[in-house]
Amino acid sequence: MKYAILVGDGMSDYPMESLGGKTPLDVAKIPNINDIAGHGIVGLVSTVPSGMKPASDIANLSIMGYDPKEYYTGRGPLEAANLGIELAENEIAFRCNLITANNDILADYSAGHISERESANIMKFLNEKLGSDKVRFYHGKSYRNLVIIKAKAQAELADLMKVSCFPPHDISGGSISKHMPAGRGAELLQRLMEDSRGILEKNEINKVRVDLKENPANMIWLWGQGTNPNMPAFKGLFNIEGSVISAVDLINGIGRLVGLEVVSVPGATGYYDTNYQGKGEYAVECLKKKDFVFVHVESPDEAGHNGDLREKIKAIENFDKHVVGTVWKYLKTAGDYRVMVLADHATPVSLKTHTADPAPFAMAGKDIEKGSFDTYNEANAAASGIRFASGAALTGKLMEKHG
Repeated sequence: MKYAILVGDGMSDYPMESLGGKTPLDVAKIPNINDIAGHGIVGLVSTVPSGMKPASDIANLSIMGYDPKEYYTGRGPLEAANLGIELAENEIAFRCNLITANNDILADYSAGHISERESANIMKFLNEKLGSDKVRFYHGKSYRNLVIIKAKAQAELADLMKVSCFPPHDISGGSISKHMPAGRGAELLQRLMEDSRGILEKNEINKVRVDLKENPANMIWLWGQGTNPNMPAFKGLFNIEGSVISAVDLINGIGRLVGLEVVSVPGATGYYDTNYQGKGEYAVECLKKKDFVFVHVESPDEAGHNGDLREKIKAIENFDKHVVGTVWKYLKTAGDYRVMVLADHATPVSLKTHTADPAPFAMAGKDIEKGSFDTYNEANAAASGIRFASGAALTGKLMEKHG
């Protein structure tokens, strides 16, 4: 049996007046996802446990079969795992965005989706200027980077874990001073962020800049802190081996931590220009070698955060054509299979941030009875009456043969 989980990050949305009361999923041309829906079922899944933030790390951890309330410690350590950074017991990992600050306004959470080359240069530069035995800066991918802090004692580690930090994509256009880290232990984070701005806005940084753009990286933003998680292997849960394909460190980091093979696709960027076709083709190759693949595409989420309706529809269509279509075509000739397509959460264009609304899914394959709907969208998923209380429960259904 072959199994595939295909995630279009943030695909789900709200009805929009500009679309005549329809959602991006309603108007996007998605024949392959609709075909999967027509061969099986559609429904809703609550990927975000009550009381937790609707973040991609939490939602995707749930979809991979792990209860976030039991295993989630923060975003930072998941990304650290993918970079091969092993956290000591007294270390805490923070996500470090390179952002554009305009006076007191957080103008761009991604510094214009900064290039790999410039991002690497800047992170190296910051480590030279602000790094120490206590603080280390690491380049991740584009604007998504890391800061590792070594605590002197467990009390300091506990304080840093409790510091209130805001995801920068949630406060685009908002006040920087009103959203700085707060709470006991926040002084260190505030100082690093303020010092980074002083350094990055000076002429000295120009020697490592390679891009001249409207939204330059002139400050870091720290958030998503966590300590090293301890999760059982995916094979231990489902008695199956597999692979994960994503351009995002946090998704690949989850994969590494649970023993999935992380497959790198040339040209995969985590943005609109990602190599959709490559992801689909590499997923097929993974399924030829192993029995499970998890494919994650970030671009619909980025379009949602940018408030860009046109790009969100285009990203959904590219996901359907090149990723879902390629995998679906293979599975229909590969013997017994089960496939699931879903959004991990909603990222409404109107809000530019994640919401905790239940996410629509479509599932088809061996022993999955055909439902009543031939199209995949939020309304049909709700009308089906099929509802799963968690991503782990849904994936348990998909993988029930091996549970």
